[in-house]
Order: sequence, then C-alpha cells, then structure tokens
Amino acid sequence: MDATSDPLPDRPAPDNPQGKLVLLRHGETEWSREGRHTGLSDIPLTAHGEDLARQAGELVRGYDFGLVLTSPLQRSRRTAELAGLDAQVDPLLIEWDYGGYEGRTSSDIRAELGYNWTAFTHGVIRGRTPGETVEEVAARASRVLTRVLPAMVEGDVALVAHGHFLRILTAVFLREAPRFGARITLDAGSVSVLGFYREQPAILAWNHGPQLPLRPSES
Repeated sequence: MDATSDPLPDRPAPDNPQGKLVLLRHGETEWSREGRHTGLSDIPLTAHGEDLARQAGELVRGYDFGLVLTSPLQRSRRTAELAGLDAQVDPLLIEWDYGGYEGRTSSDIRAELGYNWTAFTHGVIRGRTPGETVEEVAARASRVLTRVLPAMVEGDVALVAHGHFLRILTAVFLREAPRFGARITLDAGSVSVLGFYREQPAILAWNHGPQLPLRPSES
C-alpha cells in the first residue's frame, strides 16, 4: 500500500495514551508447526490452531476494545473470529514478504548457505514475490501505529496478525531499532500487551498462552 492510499493523520501521535495495545498472533498452521517461513501464503489454521484462537479469546475477554484490526490472511481473520473479536481488515498487517525463502525452514536455508542465517540478520531474497527488508516491514508497522495510538486515547486496541510482523511492530512501538524484534519471540495463538508505564512505551505482558513455552518458537 502506498502513501497516497494510506495518508498520514492530520495530527501527530498523542502523548502517553492510556489504552492497551493487545497483540494476538494467529493460531497454529501446518507451516508454523513445521517452522516454515509463512509470509504471503494463505495457509489455514489447524484444528489445534483453532483451539488456541479460542483460548486467546478467553485471555482478552476483559479488555474494552474500541478498535480491532486484522491481517487480511485467513489465519489471522479466522483467529479473530474464533477469539470473539469483530475485526476490520488492515492490509498493512500482512506478514513479512519472505520472497525466495517463503515456505522454507531456517535449517534448510542454513544448510544451503553454510552459515547461521536469520531473516533479521541477513535478510531475504527475491522469489515469486519481491521480498521485504526489515526496514520495509518496520515502515508498515509505523503506519499501523499512526492509526493505533490515537485510538488508544479512547480505549484498548487489538491487532491480530503474524509473528515476525508483530515482533517488528513491538520494536517500533518501544522506539527500538527494528532488529530488536529478533530478541523477542511469539508463539502461535499467544497474547501480548503493550502500553505506557510512567510515560514510556513498555511491554506489560508477553507471549501468554494456555501454557508457558518450553522452547523458542521456530517461526
């Protein structure tokens, strides 16, 4: 989406809004379970992924959402539906375009390259889609936040989207470099909460799900 179809607001971001920004990563898909990079491919939830989405809905039941946005991909839209959220589709919430690494696992890519590749450190390559840099994903996230922050003055906001995108958006929200997102992981179906604490953007809760993770998420 270009700037002409997504104009910046007439006023700058508000200072220290008191609403919460709740992040829901979509439930499990076959590709996320296998650790495959799932960018623009429209992969459905597994049955377990649908269960995770319902449980995420229980976690956010007490919030007063004035705005709920979802990625256009079905794994996010279905998660929002099962979580009981009435979400608007925002194309800017789509996952990182992995280009030529779409559908591949990190271990497979590392075996091919001969070093410990990560998308955050080394980037992606052209494929059937052009791919995106970390900074391009962060620019999309920044535009999402120009819509979200004013809404947080009025109440809570939920974003239903994807692991890498939400990690980069969190880095932007925290006023960190986009690659800070490499240091925080999100499990499928997890719920996290951002907000302001003593006038500073802060993580209030992170990666909550039906149980604590036993190992870092692979995707």
